[in-house]
Amino acid sequence: MLLSLLVAAAATAAFAGGAGERSAQWQRGAPLPLPRTEVAAATVGQEIAVVGGYLAAGGTSARVDFFSPARNRWRRLPSLPVAVNHSTAVAYRGQLYVVGGYSERGERLRNAYVLSRGRWRTLPRLPEGRAAAGAAVAGDKLYVVGGVSSGSPRLAEQAFVLDLERRRWSTIPGPSPREHLAVTAARGRIYALAGRTSGLNTNRTELEVYSASERRWVTLPPVPEPRGGTAATAVGDTIVSIGGEEPEGTIASVYGFNVKTRRWRRLSDLPTPRHGLGAAVYKGRVYAIGGGPRPGLFVSGANESLAVR
Repeated sequence: MLLSLLVAAAATAAFAGGAGERSAQWQRGAPLPLPRTEVAAATVGQEIAVVGGYLAAGGTSARVDFFSPARNRWRRLPSLPVAVNHSTAVAYRGQLYVVGGYSERGERLRNAYVLSRGRWRTLPRLPEGRAAAGAAVAGDKLYVVGGVSSGSPRLAEQAFVLDLERRRWSTIPGPSPREHLAVTAARGRIYALAGRTSGLNTNRTELEVYSASERRWVTLPPVPEPRGGTAATAVGDTIVSIGGEEPEGTIASVYGFNVKTRRWRRLSDLPTPRHGLGAAVYKGRVYAIGGGPRPGLFVSGANESLAVR
C-alpha cells in the first residue's frame, strides 16, 4: 500500500496539467494522398516524409510521399525497394533512412535503405530482423530500439546502432522490452516511451533515456497514460507523445515532457485520434499524419499539426 502511494505521488509530482496547457489548437493540412496506417515519418530538410504502411484493403505499401508544410502540398518520391509496414524512418544530413519493418508476408525485415539523389541505396543489413520498433538519430549514430525481433526472445532486448559515417552496425543494451513503442531524440539523447508487450491490454507507460557513457537506459517519470501503437517527436526541450490504441479505442490525449525539468504537461487532444501514425516536426509544429482512426486495420489520411512551445 505504501509503495503504491509513493508511486502515485511521484507520478503526480512529475505531471503539470491544467486547461492553460491545452489552449493551442491543432490545424488541418492537406491530407496524405494515399490513406494508410502503421507508417513511418521523418522531417527531411523542408519536407516531411511518410513511408510505407498498410492500405485499406490490407495490403502493404512501398509508397513514399513528401509533404511541404510551407506550401501545404504533397509530392511523390520513388517507392521503396520493398513494401513495408511497422517500419522506422529518420533523416540525417538531408537524406531519408528507412530501416526494418514487416514485409507483405509478415517477415521481420533486416533491410536498411537511404534515399540519396532521388534513388534508394541499400545499406548494411540489421544484425537481425526488427519490426514495430522505433528509431532516432543522435550525433552521427542511428539507433533502432525495441520492437519485435526475428530471433529469440520475441521482444527485443538489444538495440542496434548504425554509425552513419562508417556504415557499420553495433549492438547496445535495449530499454525495457516492448513493441509498438515510440522513440525520438532530444538534445542529443535517445528516448524510448510507452509501447506494449503483446495485445492492446498490455500498454505501457515507461519513459527511458539512453546514457551512452554508462551504456544503460535510465528510467524517467512515466507517460501519464498507457499507450501502444503510439508516436513521438521532439521540439527543442519537449518530447511530444501522440496517440495510440487501447481496448476502448484510439487515444486522443497528447502530452509534452520537458527533458530539463523532467515534468509532463497535457497538450491539446488530437482532433482525429489515431494509432500507427507518423509524427514529425517542422519549425516548432508537430505533425501527426496517417494512422488508424480505430483499433485494427483502419486507415486515415489525416494531417494535423500543433504548435508546441
